[in-house]
Amino acid sequence: MIFDTHAHYDDEAFDTDREEILSGLSSHGIKNIVNIGVDIPTSKNSIELAEIYDFIYAVIGFHPSEVKEMTEDDIDWLRAHVYKNVSAEERIKHEEIKDKERNDKVIAIGEIGLDYHWSESEEENRDQQHWFRRQIALAKEVGLPIVVHSRDAAADTMQIIKEEKAYETGGIIHCYSYSAEQAKEYVDMGFYIGVGGVVTYKNGRRLKETVEAVPLDHIVLETDCPYLSPEPFRGKRNDSTRLPYIVEAIAALKRTSSEAVINQTYKNAVSVYRL
Repeated sequence: MIFDTHAHYDDEAFDTDREEILSGLSSHGIKNIVNIGVDIPTSKNSIELAEIYDFIYAVIGFHPSEVKEMTEDDIDWLRAHVYKNVSAEERIKHEEIKDKERNDKVIAIGEIGLDYHWSESEEENRDQQHWFRRQIALAKEVGLPIVVHSRDAAADTMQIIKEEKAYETGGIIHCYSYSAEQAKEYVDMGFYIGVGGVVTYKNGRRLKETVEAVPLDHIVLETDCPYLSPEPFRGKRNDSTRLPYIVEAIAALKRTSSEAVINQTYKNAVSVYRL
């Protein structure tokens, strides 16, 4: 059975057929889904989906493109919703978490990180860096792994992860797009490399090299749906039923069977998310 470690099924792209798609995933060999938040509304949506579907888990956090208006009040909201029996708007400070029972459907803080692709100033970059550090600190505080988004920010992402000792909580480097050498450095720290549809693209050379270079026991499958559909569906809405195309590409690069990729990546997902 296949584990999709990174999806956005709350996206409006699924508004017309969300229930139909989700209810049919098991018939396509999809066993588990992790729905990822990028701000408070999408984090709420992820928790709600996890409450409705027993095979869905939630990850909550602020994407680097969404941190411009972020405050410590939002950190308090994220902290609160790691726990059970909190209201939709409730916020909890560090000293208030005593005796709170953890919500076992909220399994990581993410997606957090740096994205300089659309950034227009060094001030914006510094703001992203601050909230990346702050959310890493939160993840360490509550004992959850992190899901890291990094685009056009390779050096700063690595520096912050080392300085904040994010390897102590671990996690996934989502939609990996940097060098194989840097991927091996992340693996050496205990991180897992998220591999999605790009591995099937003709211009996906760097990700192919990464898949060849890192051990299979540190790779996880992801769709990032509705984005990044694999070939031959590139440019169309993505969903978890297309993960077998990613599996086949990884199997070819690793010179192993699709079954071996499915089995190992499932174990990896269970391990990184501590299920």
